[in-house]
Amino acid sequence: MSLEVHFVVPGRLDQKTGGYIYDARVIDGLRARGVAVTVHELPGSYPMVDQEAILEANHALARLPDGALVVIDGLALPGVAGALMIENHRLRLVALVHHPLSLETGLDEARARTLRQLEQGCLARVHRVVVTSRHTAEALLADFHMTPDRLGVVEPGTHRPPSPAVGSGTRDLNMLCVATVTPRKGHALLVEALAGLTDLPWTLTCIGSVTRDPGAAAAVQDAITRRGLTGRIALMDEIGPDALPSQYHGADLFVLPSYYEGYGMALAEALSHGLPIVSTNGGAIPFTVPGDAALLVPPGDVDALRGALRRVLGDAQLRSRLTAAARAAAQALPTWDDAADRFIIELSALEPRLRHALAAD
Repeated sequence: MSLEVHFVVPGRLDQKTGGYIYDARVIDGLRARGVAVTVHELPGSYPMVDQEAILEANHALARLPDGALVVIDGLALPGVAGALMIENHRLRLVALVHHPLSLETGLDEARARTLRQLEQGCLARVHRVVVTSRHTAEALLADFHMTPDRLGVVEPGTHRPPSPAVGSGTRDLNMLCVATVTPRKGHALLVEALAGLTDLPWTLTCIGSVTRDPGAAAAVQDAITRRGLTGRIALMDEIGPDALPSQYHGADLFVLPSYYEGYGMALAEALSHGLPIVSTNGGAIPFTVPGDAALLVPPGDVDALRGALRRVLGDAQLRSRLTAAARAAAQALPTWDDAADRFIIELSALEPRLRHALAAD
């Protein structure tokens, strides 16, 4: 009998956000180890779902065969919340939580409360929960009534570039930010911080979707224009995975002022390229980024962010120390092969035969 895993994701799998990239890499790893993976892409808007999205999600689970091993991306949980009360008796269900949905920046109190209740109910009805960081594991244990026996951690992998970043080689230090433009990633705060540093030589390249949250992207672009930074800040859209490594390779500094991260895959990629980092201590970031490789400031504190950027931009010796620590930390980062192996171990709690995929690899 062949081994099969069903992955349920909201929307298309090929979206270029950390969560979708994680899912796709793990799926590739499972397939490379001989596991058959069927992906079910749910239509509709998430995480705030309408009746059509709920109906389609319910049908997706109802069509699966009895005993199927099903991994549900955490973003899809609001759509399948009702179905889990019925399907958890015949399906083996795993929730893959990148970060608690209720902690998304910009939610009003009522929406955050609704998402928290939905997610808490869903996690109680699945048979296992996989999270992508120790920080998220601790949050679920503390606030979501999760028990350690049902919880596992599989951190994202990183690419291992052939050599560390060489930098821009120009007088203007090139800062790089890789993140979808949403309120949680802090682009608007970054623009305000940089508006007070025009006396220093720098440029900033922001890579990430400007269409996922058009309102947030428009606000950031407006701030760039109002602050007279059009020639210094490039707000780019998504680029292909083959083009992204060269952006890291040519950067002098990586910056990501997120209000919250469930792990921080872009930060791990920056470490893998040996880049010094300026970020925040929001969520899992201090778990992902060693303190000696970065300056971390409180989320939402524009003065602290501006001060950290001024220090790094103006002090070559500090940048050198941060760079050396980042290069050292890169050696300990997990690869995507490591992540796939670990994911199989977590799934084998519900399907012991999956361990043979590791033994045969």
